[in-house]
Amino acid sequence: MNAHTPRLLSVEADLDFEVSVAGDVVRGKLSGRDGHLRLDVSDPVSFAGRDDIDSVGWVADFLAHNGLDLTVRSGGNLLLELGAVRSNWLSRRLTRSRNMRIPSVQGLLAGLRGRVRGRSGAMLPTRRLVPPATLLPLAPTLLRALRAPVATTHDPARGGRPRLVLAPGSEPSLDGRRSFRLREGVTTIGTGAECDIRLRGLEERHAEVRHDEDDEFVLFASEQGEVQVHGQSVTRKALRTGARIGLGRHTLSFARDEFADHGRPYGGRQGGEAGYQRTQPGRHSTGSPS
Repeated sequence: MNAHTPRLLSVEADLDFEVSVAGDVVRGKLSGRDGHLRLDVSDPVSFAGRDDIDSVGWVADFLAHNGLDLTVRSGGNLLLELGAVRSNWLSRRLTRSRNMRIPSVQGLLAGLRGRVRGRSGAMLPTRRLVPPATLLPLAPTLLRALRAPVATTHDPARGGRPRLVLAPGSEPSLDGRRSFRLREGVTTIGTGAECDIRLRGLEERHAEVRHDEDDEFVLFASEQGEVQVHGQSVTRKALRTGARIGLGRHTLSFARDEFADHGRPYGGRQGGEAGYQRTQPGRHSTGSPS
């Protein structure tokens, strides 16, 4: 992508925001129109941490793909250009992106200070958290005459990649992982050497997730371990995609691909684009799984 990329979107922005980063308040303003955006921030170093570079690069790629450009400024100084811009060799080497350009010494210094600060940056969400785009075309959900097999979330193969994922910004497990595939039987959580998921500060056997005969993943707390789901203390709880689990100082989310996630009827869609869909069959029916 370059400065001649045709514009696919037209954006008009006028947004003031305020966020807390490592205990400091960072203020900013996003403005612009017709594909040219400007971001003014009070402390650009807060968004230039070593852990933020992938997220900023993703934003740059998205802007470039849609023919948009964004300039980042602080105190009147131009620090960074993203999107459909003319990059140069030095900028590509420093940012690892063809769609980012560092146009000034002030921008270079801000980036270096952010790298030195390491993990104490804003730790922006990564592209892994972005939901997939709506499938096209939409016409099949609008034409009532069509008769397709009823989709279900009852996967006979018991699949869907069920997993627990640590929240962005939280410390990794003792073995350095942030995402944990759940076992077919029992997945144990704690600090014990035999646990499948080992997190600092927990009981030796803090909790476990059991995969039962109904293809449900159920979270159980141990006698010593305190477990919360969406802020409420629980001893036993069936998990659904998006469930926020609190274990000591750690926060994790449960995720499972929508075709096998029983908490999202009809293959994950509740209502659909036009709101016309048949009821999902029961768990033990012969309806076709999605």
